[in-house]
Amino acid sequence: MSKINAPQLGRRTLLRGTGGAMALPLLEAMLPKSTAAGGENIASALPKRIGLFYFGTGMNMRQLEPKDEGRDYTLSPTLKVLAEHKGDFTFISGTYLEHGGGHQGDYTFSTGVKAKDGSSINNSVSMDQIAAEQLGRATRFPSLQLCVQRGTGFGGNLRTLSWNRDGVPLASENDPHVLFNRLFQVDGPEETELRKKGFRQRRSILDLVMEDAKRMERTVGKRDRVKLDEYFSSVREVEKQLERDIDWNVKPKPEVDTRGMSDFSESFTVNMPAGQFVYEKYARMMYDLIALAYETDSSRVISYVVRQESSGGTFPEFGVSKGFHELTHHGNDPKNLAELAKVDRIYLSHWDYFIRRLKSFEQPDGSSLLDHTLLGFSSGMGIGHSKDRLPTCLFGGKAAGVAHQGHLRLPEKTPLSRVWHTMLDRAGVDPGEPFQDSSGVIEQLIKVG
Repeated sequence: MSKINAPQLGRRTLLRGTGGAMALPLLEAMLPKSTAAGGENIASALPKRIGLFYFGTGMNMRQLEPKDEGRDYTLSPTLKVLAEHKGDFTFISGTYLEHGGGHQGDYTFSTGVKAKDGSSINNSVSMDQIAAEQLGRATRFPSLQLCVQRGTGFGGNLRTLSWNRDGVPLASENDPHVLFNRLFQVDGPEETELRKKGFRQRRSILDLVMEDAKRMERTVGKRDRVKLDEYFSSVREVEKQLERDIDWNVKPKPEVDTRGMSDFSESFTVNMPAGQFVYEKYARMMYDLIALAYETDSSRVISYVVRQESSGGTFPEFGVSKGFHELTHHGNDPKNLAELAKVDRIYLSHWDYFIRRLKSFEQPDGSSLLDHTLLGFSSGMGIGHSKDRLPTCLFGGKAAGVAHQGHLRLPEKTPLSRVWHTMLDRAGVDPGEPFQDSSGVIEQLIKVG
């Protein structure tokens, strides 16, 4: 039987056995029939993913930024760590955060607005949450937030890049064990029943809240009714999320093959007693989980604060004399600059592992998972705590129509939001107009025809 005439399977088709069910991986038979005739059509039908990554307190741009430009550029000393992937990414010079620099860049990084002004914080929706609203409709988790520390860090060094439509930060998770269980652990009957009970309680509370609010609406003035309408909209969003949670609760989680990866059965965080935590192991666990989340279509939108702004950033096994923030105040001392570059290369060696992992997952069209994933990384500052000369790279996305340029030098003070705009565009996300302070997508990165 030809592929064109083969029966079509639903994306959530299950294999049912005695007492259980297992979700299938994405197969060609699950794609629309119109895509079966050619690989190019299949590629366009496969889901696109977005990843946003933050390397706090910048990098040593003297060792990172290439000296020449174009597709045949010479890899810089630090980028040589990624030599194997030269054709899979673009280093972008000239990016700028108008409200970044100093140690404020983490608040504006993904939103583009002046979110932190003294003690006042007033942010906007982040690019990843715009993506989650559209790409996340078909996945168990519309988005995932990760960081080396749990929570939001709100008011201090942020632990999240994600902000909802109300400018509220979304908390990050930092424990690979917790993340793995959330993504893939199958609940037993007791846990399932407990979750159902929780859903019923949340529904009852929402019903009571709406009933009281509607009763109050009849007794207040016009301006207060406007505020109550906004409140009703927020409650309806909570109701939609509740319905989504209830729907996904009855669908089995995917089973994954973790051979060659770390053991996720126990907690492993930076807060472990001294001597027990090894950052390289942690980095690989987190990157493995991101790759698995993408491959199983558990989430298509992920943000990760790889290194927080100002705090931490180095670990004993790195073999350097100071914390990362201290090293960035290098004073042109050769030792400080050399150690700063050393730390950058360690982090990029972990990134190399991540890219290799994404490349290892073959897609139905014969391409790799990386080709269907757009990964952007940068920082809230350049060398010297500046707002410009940011360490910005775009990886992957070839199947989404990204035309990598090697080293692309943009005009000075090009808003970083143009990189995010390009990623959203290639992933099929409409960010609305205007989008942050972007003047449009970066045309050089878009494949013609």
